[in-house]
Amino acid sequence: MLKKILKKIIYRIRGEYTIAQLREMGLRVGKKFDPQLGYELDPSHCWLIEIGDNVTFGPHVQVLAHDASMHNVLGYTKIGRVRIGNNVFIGAGSIVLPNVQIGDNSIVGAGSIVTKDIPPNVVCGGNPAKVISTLDDFIKKNREQMKESPLYSEDYTLRGNISEQKKNKQREELKNKIGYIV
Repeated sequence: MLKKILKKIIYRIRGEYTIAQLREMGLRVGKKFDPQLGYELDPSHCWLIEIGDNVTFGPHVQVLAHDASMHNVLGYTKIGRVRIGNNVFIGAGSIVLPNVQIGDNSIVGAGSIVTKDIPPNVVCGGNPAKVISTLDDFIKKNREQMKESPLYSEDYTLRGNISEQKKNKQREELKNKIGYIV
């Protein structure tokens, strides 16, 4: 109980909201939502945001349901619904703008600005975000790349308490190449 109270106080000091607070304000979030450090779900219009099941946000993802760019000129702020489907990954530093739907089983690359709908089962990226490939092609490409890349178990992560020796080995093995980790 004390932990919950402290968490609320810390969030309030930072000017942030917990998922529970945003839900109370109308946000709809499915099961297994995994936002990383620094995410922001538009608190001023969170009831216009719907997030499906099994969704992951990389660090510093923003989802906006309002756009105040015309407020000084028109006296009104644009607002729109945002729907993020099931089994979606949104990469670090991406921004999802109002009136956008991201289809099920899609991946949004890091640093993307999503200004228009993204269909299901695709990989997209860029500014503005555009479809790069189908999800199936992306998976196939990575499976092929894994055959020639270093593969690492959980003991090569912080949660696996990685040793200095393993850190050095990983640094060496990943010179000029990509590896994969559990």
